[in-house]
Amino acid sequence: MIDLRLLREDPDRVRASQRARGEDVALVDSLLSADERRRSSGVRFDELRAEQKQLGKRIPKASADEKAELLKRAEQLKADVKAADAERDAADAETQELLLRLGNLVHPDVPVGGEEDFATLETHGTIRDFSAEGFEPRDHLELGQILGAIDVERGAKVSGSRFYFLTGVGALLELALVNAAIAQATAAGFTPMLTPALVRPQSMAGTGFLGQASQDVYHLDKDDLYLVGTSEVPLAAYHMDEILDADRLPLRYAGFSPCFRREAGSHGKDTRGIFRVHQFDKVEMFSYVAPEDSQAEHQRLLEWEKQWLTSLELPFRVIDVATGDLGASAARKFDCEAWIPTQGKYRELTSTSDCTEFQSRRLSIRVRDGKQVKPLATLNGTLCAVPRTIVAILENHQQADGSVRVPEVLRPYLGGREVLAPVTR
Repeated sequence: MIDLRLLREDPDRVRASQRARGEDVALVDSLLSADERRRSSGVRFDELRAEQKQLGKRIPKASADEKAELLKRAEQLKADVKAADAERDAADAETQELLLRLGNLVHPDVPVGGEEDFATLETHGTIRDFSAEGFEPRDHLELGQILGAIDVERGAKVSGSRFYFLTGVGALLELALVNAAIAQATAAGFTPMLTPALVRPQSMAGTGFLGQASQDVYHLDKDDLYLVGTSEVPLAAYHMDEILDADRLPLRYAGFSPCFRREAGSHGKDTRGIFRVHQFDKVEMFSYVAPEDSQAEHQRLLEWEKQWLTSLELPFRVIDVATGDLGASAARKFDCEAWIPTQGKYRELTSTSDCTEFQSRRLSIRVRDGKQVKPLATLNGTLCAVPRTIVAILENHQQADGSVRVPEVLRPYLGGREVLAPVTR
């Protein structure tokens, strides 16, 4: 959540952020009104309680005639204090409810607009000319079947649409990617973490995934637990309700977990293969830093993502995601999109978001710097979303006979294999 003091001092900035996101601007005024009621009812409660305490001291010393009048006033004060307390609690609850609906303030440099209004910042690598090489590229599903690596038919039989099996070299390729990604993250100073896939409501809400993203979240009603769509959630909640010492920052974690997403808004999109699925594994970077260091840390996370994609020898571009396509928690987000030959376009493989103090305020995570205790900043960055990375590797490194060249960074994790060869059936 944002700082209420900032909302009071500069409501126009908050309105502009909401407008840029394409979100409800009227929410700002509703929140200002609720906050004013919360503060005024708090003052009223304090005044009544102070009078009540003073009256309590006067009654024992009062004369008989005066005592009767004071006792009458005490009864009225008791009712007034109870009413003021209820009014204060109601206003506070309304303020908190509205505050949780408000997205993070967008960074002023973020391009304004919808999904297609991003700004391209960089391009890397060379897109292969398959026609010059004399063959038509196969898509990842056909390659996966040739290699005995992907089985979506049995995935659908067992679990339904958008599920899959990785088999043979497909399973080995996932394990190689995960191990290589964790190795890079560890070398960069991240602490490896295996995180829970189920979290409590306060963890999911505190990270910002029960607002606009709630339609994609799986909920277990009987247990009141949520399946995570990213290990960002348990990594953000890891230090919930804690005060960290400033000399411990930055704290960097690399989480590996299964991820679950309903993909509720993607009917008819990417239905072929394993690009958009309900369950997948992912390696996620997560950082806790001082607020003044968040923008520099954001660039560092982006550099680590670029290092990873470059090591996989993939052509990709970096985009500055537009305001209307930001998640509620992100003040700014960079995506790295790899070229997918059979689609003829770049598709998102990694993203990194600067969430500033938004999540730490909701999760009550603070930093102690000397005598000052204040919220810190959180950031996240996908290092390897496995299925999409497999899609990009198969399609970009395929050869005319259906085999796939293995990037050098993965070879030590694949028993030295230089090529994934077609399966002889």
